[in-house]
Amino acid sequence: MEKFDYRQINSIFHSRIRLAVVSALVSGQLDFQALRKLTGATEGNLSTHLRKLEEAGFITVKKEFLGRRPRTSYGLTESGFTGFQSYVETLALFLDAGKKENT
Repeated sequence: MEKFDYRQINSIFHSRIRLAVVSALVSGQLDFQALRKLTGATEGNLSTHLRKLEEAGFITVKKEFLGRRPRTSYGLTESGFTGFQSYVETLALFLDAGKKENT
């Protein structure tokens, strides 16, 4: 088996909450409350993870008002989508390397 370099795994996506957020956003934009409900994270914890994804350039943030209520929506950027695809492909290679080692 070729040695697999685990450092190829993008650590931005390799967090349970960020992985859940990005996986959900592949289907389209979601607002903060939907992401909070989906992940079960506290508001502060989710905000921290969303900020990391935003700083990495992987998500967009849209703030608006619906009537008098603020609403923040999130979507994947093109680099977020391709980065996530690369992350999934890297994990698949890692798993495949493990299968070949065990055969």
